Amino acid sequence: MTAGTALPHGTTTAEHELAALQREHGGPLFALLLRLSDGDRQRAEDLVQETLVRAWQHPEALRSDDFDSVRPWLLTVARRLAIDARRARQARPPEVGDEVPENARVTADHAERAAAMLDVREAVKTLTPEHRDVLILVYFRGASVAEAAQTLGIPPGTVKSRAYYALRALRRVLPGYAADLR
Repeated sequence: MTAGTALPHGTTTAEHELAALQREHGGPLFALLLRLSDGDRQRAEDLVQETLVRAWQHPEALRSDDFDSVRPWLLTVARRLAIDARRARQARPPEVGDEVPENARVTADHAERAAAMLDVREAVKTLTPEHRDVLILVYFRGASVAEAAQTLGIPPGTVKSRAYYALRALRRVLPGYAADLR
């Protein structure tokens, strides 16, 4: 089937044999490959073509006198190609389009984050020392209200009040970050 002799209409015997192979075995090949590729018609069609290419590359297997039909050979080749394709897909991460997945975390790049940190540092310097101390303890060091109250020697209600007014002052100084400070 590799070279073939020319026929009157410009086609070769190899092309004729391949077309006959497609007509005779294409339906069962496609049905098998459609099941093996989980209903993906495009992938099944590609695998049918690849199976026929393998048949074209190995004409000796198709002309063997050891069996009555070439269909078992074709189905075996098709099944192996489908298994190889599945393994190849599982070996690499799934492809995604240009859209950002809904559950993906969106993070700013390093430069934006560094600039924001500088802005916040400068804004915190404008606070009164009492407000700054509470803000640093509660928001930057992760202390609870009770821990901050004990560290500063003030009542917990005062810690809450100072934290509230400190954030309010920061919202005025950092208008572009107001949504992040809520």
